[in-house]
Amino acid sequence: MLTDERRRQLSDVLRPVAPPYEITDVYTADQRERLFDVVRTQGPWKLIIAQHFASADELMATMSGAFPEGFEPSLDLFLTPTFRGYLANYGTVLYPELHDCFYNAPFLEHAKRYWNAEYAKPELMLFNINGPCANRDPGHLDSPSFRGVRHENAPTWLCSVMGKSGLFTDYLIKMAQVITWFSLDEGSGFTYWPDGPLKQPARVLPPINNRGVVVQNEMMVHRGEANGPLEQQVPAGLAFDTVFAGDPADRDSWVLKNGDDVIARHRTDELRFLVHWSAEVFSDYDELKKNMDGSDDLTTDKAIDMLVDNLAKQGVALDIPSNPLHDPAFIGALNAAYDLGGPTAYPEAAPLSAFQLA
Repeated sequence: MLTDERRRQLSDVLRPVAPPYEITDVYTADQRERLFDVVRTQGPWKLIIAQHFASADELMATMSGAFPEGFEPSLDLFLTPTFRGYLANYGTVLYPELHDCFYNAPFLEHAKRYWNAEYAKPELMLFNINGPCANRDPGHLDSPSFRGVRHENAPTWLCSVMGKSGLFTDYLIKMAQVITWFSLDEGSGFTYWPDGPLKQPARVLPPINNRGVVVQNEMMVHRGEANGPLEQQVPAGLAFDTVFAGDPADRDSWVLKNGDDVIARHRTDELRFLVHWSAEVFSDYDELKKNMDGSDDLTTDKAIDMLVDNLAKQGVALDIPSNPLHDPAFIGALNAAYDLGGPTAYPEAAPLSAFQLA
């Protein structure tokens, strides 16, 4: 059990380098159509959690919050119809028609301004898309990147715990995001905790249609908000192999499918479409060089050793198993040691969607 002082310490770790700031008219109408066309024609797309997590413990390491004693969480608890795809990765656009969206000069200027830095380079671009959708996420961090340990070569849970621990500041790769939403929902915004999850939240107010924020989401607890009619937010038949795709017979129609079975159908104006652009940022040329030449990199083994050694100094003994990256008990123990229990407040207009604990 974490002490109140320890919880405050961990909360203070989870603060971005600067408060997010909002921007409007982020993409042109032509860019928006090309983004939607890629989603429409290049699917189907899998659920986010089906792509990134192998167990409930791995998912929990990216989230904040506690469950009733004796309750065994499963991935089904977090099964909501939000789907993801990558538009660019490893600094490379994956769809040539989105070249200008990814290699985006105004976005790079936003990233440098946010950090007051000399250099920035685009790293990845992804989207999340859904129709009516619950949100049971109490608040999470995007996967931080560290020199030598990052989402390309390490599990999401490990990067998240490293970020929450505050032990790896000297290795943290500076990142900035331009997060943009296309949504007409009058009640669905974006909640974030810029002063740490034990302080009061802030909110990007709906509707968030072609509006965005410049932000460091790896070190700030945040969450999307539920959208659409309550009775449609978790469609009947939703499963881990459910996919999202454009309807080839109708440009304005989108389907959720289990194999050949359509379990839900939505129109474009019912969707919540998020486009996440991310850049690596470097204060000066020396930092750029150090990040690129590998001269001061971590390894996953070293990172785990640092986490475990830090716990030992606090009187918490934790043995490293033979397969620490995928051992549920070890993952759960590390997360518990560095998780402060979740935000203490939510906006009245954007509560957490109810968990089904029965």
